[in-house]
Amino acid sequence: MKTVLLTGATGFVGRRLLYSLLDENIKIRLLVRNKNKLEYSIIERCQIYEGDTFNLTLLEEALKGVDIAVYLIHMMGKGRDYERKEAQSAENFRIACERAWVKQILYLGGLGEIEDASPHLRSRYMTGKILSANPEKVKVAWFRAGVIIGSGSASFEILRNLVEKLPIMITPRWVNTPTCPIFIDDVINYLKSMILSGMLIHEKIDIGMSTMTFKEMMLQTAEVLELKRIIIDVPVLSPRLSSYWLILFTPVNFELAKELVLGLKSKTVKKNNNAEKYFPDVKVTPFKIAIRKSLQEIERAQVISRWCDSSGGSVCDVPKIPEISKAVYVDRYTRKIEPSIANKIFEICKNLGGQRGWYALNFLWGIRGLIDKIVGGYGLNRGRRSSQTLRVGDVIDFWKVIDIVEGSRLLLEAQMKVPGKAWLEFTISEEFFTQTAYFYPRGLWGRIYWYLFYPFHKFIFNMMINRIVKEASNSNI
Repeated sequence: MKTVLLTGATGFVGRRLLYSLLDENIKIRLLVRNKNKLEYSIIERCQIYEGDTFNLTLLEEALKGVDIAVYLIHMMGKGRDYERKEAQSAENFRIACERAWVKQILYLGGLGEIEDASPHLRSRYMTGKILSANPEKVKVAWFRAGVIIGSGSASFEILRNLVEKLPIMITPRWVNTPTCPIFIDDVINYLKSMILSGMLIHEKIDIGMSTMTFKEMMLQTAEVLELKRIIIDVPVLSPRLSSYWLILFTPVNFELAKELVLGLKSKTVKKNNNAEKYFPDVKVTPFKIAIRKSLQEIERAQVISRWCDSSGGSVCDVPKIPEISKAVYVDRYTRKIEPSIANKIFEICKNLGGQRGWYALNFLWGIRGLIDKIVGGYGLNRGRRSSQTLRVGDVIDFWKVIDIVEGSRLLLEAQMKVPGKAWLEFTISEEFFTQTAYFYPRGLWGRIYWYLFYPFHKFIFNMMINRIVKEASNSNI
């Protein structure tokens, strides 16, 4: 039986690839930074190694007996030296594969050539070069994709939000740069086909639809949504101004918007037909069908993964040991409840955020989200992956799910721009429902921030806990 090591299994592409492989006749190993982000059913069916690619000893152990190693690690936005870290990560991975006698590496990179690439695309290109530097020892199937379209992808969220919110768009020149988009399901089909094929390949494999521009993608998205949209090109918007344009109307923050804009300024088109040569059975989904399917997944609450699951560096990581014990300030609210409504309260807590809101003065939450956007944060409009399910690592507006104990505890960590660290915890027993805000200030401004906002928090959190209990009680009648 073939053994596969999958990295990046909690990311946007990796989680979908993992789900597609679970019922195949292969052994799956996962290298993850934090196994708490994996569902129990996954942990039961896969062999888990917890760590990262900077631990060469762990890598070699995880790769022993592996036939094909899948490299889906990307560090966009993870600090100023992310290019150096990406190069070191790739070097470690290739060396460990060579020492473990791995036959094949599978890597998903980006389309485009290094001559006119943005730093983000150049880094992905160099990662591929480093991984494929020693084909005599380990071969690399280097898949290269352009803009990935799918429910939860950053590119799709940008497209959808711009088209839905702006009847008239004043757009920069980069919207006319050619690219080859691809539906996420097609990406998964290519990767899965390679894993199951048994082939040994050392080639670049460019995948995607026919060439189109971002402007054409916006217009076709508008057609699917049955919206009339006017797009006016102007030559004066710099990448920085374009980034502000994106953060105001889409879920991405400034740093990610800037990287995406620089990437879209680069020509990213296919240079070979190796996808058709090696995988003739994989049919590329047309753009409008990809958009339609993505919208249907959102409407049916079937989004498997999102762009923010593992992007953005430490802000999207789940700490192994929550740092609540460091909190200097604690603001706690407790209500005595009937045992019969305890489970209903927990379900309400699990469904907070997104379109449902926060049960107290949602317009103030909206103002706080707008302020967060303006200063470079995520704001509220990331929403939720699903209105029906929740797991560790999920995003809820500007919160991250850190811990869930079914029926008794939900812990959220703030990802908004604050001078310190903040958490919001809900605990439920048969007799009491407790809602607690924790804050660990950074410097003097952190302490000023706490006292400045404390009256608002006290008013909002009191209203919030009362309304949650009231709704649970009413639904119990």
